[in-house]
Amino acid sequence: MKKKLFIYGSLVVILAFISGMKFTENLWAAGRSIYDQVNRLAYVMQLVREEYVEDPDMNELVDGAIEGMLMKLDPHSVYISAKDQQTISEQFAGEFEGIGISFALQNNVIVVISPIPGTPADRMGLRSGDMIIEIEGVSTYGITNDGVFKKLRGPKGSKVDITIQRPGLDETLTFTITRDTIPIFSVLAHYMLGDDTGYILLNQFTTTTTDEIKEALDDLYGQGMKQLIFDLRGNSGGYLQQAIKVLGQFVGDKQRLVYTLGRRADSERSYFSLAEAPYQDLPIIVLLSHGSASASEIVAGAMQDLDRGLVIGQTSFGKGLVQRGFDLGDGSVVRITTDRYYTPSGRLIQRPYDDGLGQYLSEAYDEDAIEAHEHPDSTKEVYHTVKGRIVYGGGGITPDIKVEPDRIQSYSIQLLRQRVFFEYASSYCTDHEIPYTDFQKFKAEYKPTQEMLDGLVAKATENEIEFNEEQYQQDLDFITRELTAEIAQIHWNNRDYYYQVRATGDTQIEKALTLFDEAREIAGLVK
Repeated sequence: MKKKLFIYGSLVVILAFISGMKFTENLWAAGRSIYDQVNRLAYVMQLVREEYVEDPDMNELVDGAIEGMLMKLDPHSVYISAKDQQTISEQFAGEFEGIGISFALQNNVIVVISPIPGTPADRMGLRSGDMIIEIEGVSTYGITNDGVFKKLRGPKGSKVDITIQRPGLDETLTFTITRDTIPIFSVLAHYMLGDDTGYILLNQFTTTTTDEIKEALDDLYGQGMKQLIFDLRGNSGGYLQQAIKVLGQFVGDKQRLVYTLGRRADSERSYFSLAEAPYQDLPIIVLLSHGSASASEIVAGAMQDLDRGLVIGQTSFGKGLVQRGFDLGDGSVVRITTDRYYTPSGRLIQRPYDDGLGQYLSEAYDEDAIEAHEHPDSTKEVYHTVKGRIVYGGGGITPDIKVEPDRIQSYSIQLLRQRVFFEYASSYCTDHEIPYTDFQKFKAEYKPTQEMLDGLVAKATENEIEFNEEQYQQDLDFITRELTAEIAQIHWNNRDYYYQVRATGDTQIEKALTLFDEAREIAGLVK
């Protein structure tokens, strides 16, 4: 009896906490039905504990009960374990403590993709392609991602000994690296496209995003930027406040940028720009993909509704729900949808999710499903921008101009997934001199030879990727460009150069460069 009361009481406390209600007032006041449902769940747990054929893990049962409950709400109300929450917190805090490398596990060995600029690994001279074969004198062969994090991360000021096998050197190199605070950059790259077009690639909205955007904008402005491509493709979102602050770089005049509504009477909140924005006269084009979601849709939606910029690319994901996190006391968290967000014109961007999580996720990337929603006879609600242009609600941000990306074949996808481009480029740069010191000249002139491409195919075959001549020929431009990008990164030890080379054949970026007259016209800016 005591066990049953213990389980029952625990469930009542958990459910009361998750729902945000005060146990002594609201839960019982909600009526007999809640009491009955919690009692029923407690009884099932008691039966499992006493009657199940094996001794069950009650923690797993409670976790499962919470997960199952949240799955009945919407796709974005979720339970996050303590371990996963720690990783998420580090990611969105914009920093962690460690040595500062991007890495991949290649052939059961840690391979440095690139050191993060300004970190201990960068200052000690680690390079792209270095293989970390020992940590604290222990072989790393067969190590897992979690194992790498546990061994290389640690408190700021602590030391770790690593042994490196550098391609081209017979002897190994040993480093004692003092750990430090490592930034996690949300701006993956920023650079100039020609003399007057700036480009910023943003992959998420974290605590440090606004500061990074300001720094990137100021740097580009100093290089002569007169117009901007703001790339939010694949940006899955992040903090609402950061999206608002990023918009504040481009939108002034105290305009409403976004507002939220929930079930509670006090849930309505509106967020406005300041009177002045540092780059409010800068022509801007926003790039979207099917993977652009949440905070990135807030930015794109405001740009569109306020006629501040031109949005091009693909229809975005369609996540218009706002979650609030509730700590469960053991490091785990439940994130519960508390509000819906609306663009300045009143659009709800959230896609329907009545057919289940699987359908919800797959439809976001299903061109046929998206086309059906975008058909002229669509039941999407019609809204209007400040200047009267038609925009649509109820299923992501529909771009002003639809531009599809180039598609690559499954052969190329396998080369990317298994990091064959990086592996071959690392080996090639070890054995061959790259006769360039100036990156811009390299970008304009360099082309991999046929011998190099044959070597890439041979490396893929070693990795058990079956050669497909037809797909190889279809993707030859992409394959050539991707290999060139990896060589640039390794030769100059600079990840920015990788993105710059990739942009040279990017159909959507190339199209964007031709559309700034339209962007100026929408924003009312005179060239």
